[in-house]
Amino acid sequence: MIAIIDYGAGNLRSAQNTLAEIGAAYRLVHTPEGLRAASKIILPGVGHFGQMMRSLEMMRLREPVKRNIADGVPFLGICLGLQALFEHSEEAPDLAGLGVIPGAVKRFGDDLRVPHMGWNEIRAKPESVLCLDLGSKPYLYFAHSYYCPVAPQTAAVCEYGVEYTAVLESENLFGVQFHPEKSGPLGLRIVKNFVNL
Repeated sequence: MIAIIDYGAGNLRSAQNTLAEIGAAYRLVHTPEGLRAASKIILPGVGHFGQMMRSLEMMRLREPVKRNIADGVPFLGICLGLQALFEHSEEAPDLAGLGVIPGAVKRFGDDLRVPHMGWNEIRAKPESVLCLDLGSKPYLYFAHSYYCPVAPQTAAVCEYGVEYTAVLESENLFGVQFHPEKSGPLGLRIVKNFVNL
């Protein structure tokens, strides 16, 4: 059973619709007990980094999520859900992220139109699991003001003034900066690749 963490994210319904469209069974989870039976976990995210981290803390989900990741449960963070994996974010410098990935989430420079919103190309490594069968020059839908730096776990990059992580993969840990639920057939393929792990 795939657990979608329900902390009040605005794109929760879109994530549900995507899983339903590809025929994947899921359950909304908002308690530590709900995560125990999860075979996979999805953390969707729109909004503010601080709000997300405070919500996870209030729901007593921070440590259970980290424990599931450490235990090898496949995890997919979407947009803000990817950013939550890092240690900190410039959006809420006083609040710690999950700290699974070293480094800090940065804000795009003042010389760029923020948020970065719309379709953009990603460049994936040939061995990327999530980007399997996307074809050449895949375009996906982005909507974000902050970005994750390129890290050893980066499986695909995007460029908007600076090169940043578009897809992150490390063993059972996955994250995407774009919104697969708003990216048409390619977005469905990415989610399906995660479900089929």
